[in-house]
Amino acid sequence: MSFSTVGMALLLTLFAGLSTGIGGVLSVVHKSSSSRFLCVSLGFSAGVMIYLSFMEILPESLVYLQLYFEPTKASIMQLLALFGGMLLIALIDRFVPAGDNPHEIPVVLDKVAVNPQLMRTGILSAIAITIHNFPEGLVTFTTYMADPQLGISIAIAIAIHNIPEGIAVAVPIYYATGKRFKSFLIALLSGLSEMAGALVGLLLFSFSNTDLTLGLVLAATAGVMIYISFDELLPTAERYGEHHLALYGVLSGMAVMAVSLLLL
Repeated sequence: MSFSTVGMALLLTLFAGLSTGIGGVLSVVHKSSSSRFLCVSLGFSAGVMIYLSFMEILPESLVYLQLYFEPTKASIMQLLALFGGMLLIALIDRFVPAGDNPHEIPVVLDKVAVNPQLMRTGILSAIAITIHNFPEGLVTFTTYMADPQLGISIAIAIAIHNIPEGIAVAVPIYYATGKRFKSFLIALLSGLSEMAGALVGLLLFSFSNTDLTLGLVLAATAGVMIYISFDELLPTAERYGEHHLALYGVLSGMAVMAVSLLLL
């Protein structure tokens, strides 16, 4: 591991995490036209994640695992890691109370009516999102360490994915206090837990076999991204816009990634 590679991986993770601040901004300067854009953007992010998971990350994880195991055992280990990643994020979802789950993005209201009871919702949403962002930090860091080009694409997709999470934090706090900057700041800071996931990834690379670690974590990364796409991004995209807008976003994300991977 070179110092420059690790540094860039950490910076990308920080960028992806702090994009919750974009959601914080959107929540306090909301316009009716922005919901359609957010719908397409979330669909685009899902398309990027799904395409990369099946076409790039899983094949690459198998390459690394076959350096350590014979082909059949490598495939079994990959499947275990893939569904292990899905199980991890599903368990995190399971233990987040439904009413405070960051998947349930608040509907942006037209007028501020200060309601102190909403502060609890905003704080609990921030805590829930902090828990959710931990594995995403591991995803961003590990993927960049394996393939910088792939890591950048995933960091951008996760950054888009984090925007509605910032909204989930900022909206109730804004309507509880009427303070724009405070709601934005808390939304921004809720993404910092992704750095903790990146540091765990750094420890894994420092104390274990690199090929084995890369293979297993890449497969688990694909599982996390597939789960996030179907459980978070697509339902939220449809909530913000129309079914077909979300679908157009998905197909556009897949097409853009397919073309970019062919050209680069």
